[in-house]
Amino acid sequence: MAGQRQTLGKVLRYIKKYWFYLAASIVMASVTVALTLYLPILTGRVIDLVIGKGQVDYTGVFAILKQMAVIIALTAAAQWIMNVCNNKMTYRIVQDIRNEAFQRIEILPLKYIDAHSYGEVVSRVIADVDQFADGLLMGFTQFFTGVITILGTLGFMLSVNVAITGVVVLVTPLSFFVAGFIAKKTFTMFKLQSETRGEQTALIEEMIGNQKVVQAFSHEDEALEEFDEINGRLQDCSLRAIFFSSITNPSTRFVNNLVYAGVAVTGAVYAIRGGISVGQLSCFLTYANQYTKPFNEISGVVTELQNALACAARIFALIEEEPQVPEKADAEVLRDVEGRVDLSHVAFSYVPEKQLITDFNLSVKPGQRVAIVGPTGCGKTTVINLLMRFYDVNEGKICVDGADIREVTRKSLRANYGMVLQETWLKAGTIRDNIVMGKPEATQEEIIAAAKASHAHSFIKRLPQGYDTPIGEDGGSLSQGQKQLLCITRVMLCLPPMLILDEATSSIDTRTEIRIQKAFATMMKGRTSFIVAHRLSTIREADVILVMKDGNIIEQGNHETLLAEKGFYAKLYESQFAS
Repeated sequence: MAGQRQTLGKVLRYIKKYWFYLAASIVMASVTVALTLYLPILTGRVIDLVIGKGQVDYTGVFAILKQMAVIIALTAAAQWIMNVCNNKMTYRIVQDIRNEAFQRIEILPLKYIDAHSYGEVVSRVIADVDQFADGLLMGFTQFFTGVITILGTLGFMLSVNVAITGVVVLVTPLSFFVAGFIAKKTFTMFKLQSETRGEQTALIEEMIGNQKVVQAFSHEDEALEEFDEINGRLQDCSLRAIFFSSITNPSTRFVNNLVYAGVAVTGAVYAIRGGISVGQLSCFLTYANQYTKPFNEISGVVTELQNALACAARIFALIEEEPQVPEKADAEVLRDVEGRVDLSHVAFSYVPEKQLITDFNLSVKPGQRVAIVGPTGCGKTTVINLLMRFYDVNEGKICVDGADIREVTRKSLRANYGMVLQETWLKAGTIRDNIVMGKPEATQEEIIAAAKASHAHSFIKRLPQGYDTPIGEDGGSLSQGQKQLLCITRVMLCLPPMLILDEATSSIDTRTEIRIQKAFATMMKGRTSFIVAHRLSTIREADVILVMKDGNIIEQGNHETLLAEKGFYAKLYESQFAS
């Protein structure tokens, strides 16, 4: 319950921002309830004007009917205004939460993204927020009205007869007890349901995104078994959540029937004794219904709010995740970068118990081409992550032009690197949109020149609309090689002072790779370049080749020197060209 109260407190902080809509909603709810409760009084008066057969005060009846028509019209208008306020307040709160969540994702350290599946994160931002919105809207729409109806009805009943009202008040605590008991059970169940739904979303996203691999390795049965297992757990917790939530309404209805029966019996006795009129008894019975109805609605609202709060707890957990180390207030902006990079006594590990890089030292002069080779898991990509400051070093420092990269803005640091990765990323849009991502103001001539340099122009012009051809998320129907060429073109267009090529030509055929290497040679001229490669034939022209093993540099030199040493590099090279 402590976690539930904390979550509720956080929700209230978001609501506070829109207090005007909240106040307007409460006022309109009060008006709606007051007018609704006044109608039974008028109905009772009409009944009392029907004295007997042929004895009807038509003048009085018509006067009351006119009042009732005005009240009904005012009630409808008040309800409409209340619903408008509730909708605006709910969806602005949800918009704020989604914006905060998205902004937090953008500043989360890479280790969080690496440790959580994309589907699970998506589930929090989309599904959980949608569930929260539904619960919040129902709460605003029905909760306030329900509470005011209960209080207002009690006030009206007290004004008519205290004794009969006392019967209502005596039975009421039982309804609160029942609703409170069930509410405690439902929150835990709905929280587990939300978490399991996130697992399911993550698995579906994973399977659909990699359907070719799943089919290629005949993994369908195993994937189905895993889905069935998660689906089974989701079914169990959903059934328990639904069970507890579904007994709320029948339980409160039973209590409500007790209230109605008590009012009917007590009121009938008073009417027989002449304590109240038949019209007043009718008014009381209507009030008994109106008094008990909100308990049914509130019980449903409470159930929905349990689900909403459980979803809110998950999205707040994301929003409150520890962000990446914030930049210093006086962080400098890298300008006019020459490209001198120094790594001094760098140590890093993803997990404390497993050291990866220890006492790594490297000095790169402006314009040098540095190739990094070594077996899988030796730390090549990790070095790139540290250079770009996707991760911060545990010990030592990395400097660009003498400035510690922790002392400069991340944006200016990354703007000075052009990066082509093995894994391509293209957004939904046109070919042009994807190329100009780093330079939106580029002219058509610049775009074509970059595409020609990367050898992408030939396949782009064959597309139905050329550079204006729309493509889907992640490149749509383009081949992996074509997608890679577009990513290379993107860098060609910007040409920053430093380059990172992480297996940049791994998805390109040999003939195209030769052309790309020539383009890279032109592009890298005068620019500090870091090249990660498994195919050693692609890094023969590098000024410095770093041979890494277990997070350390074990050999260093150019291609000819390293071959002559007949060390680890020579063995790697020979193994790739062994006949």
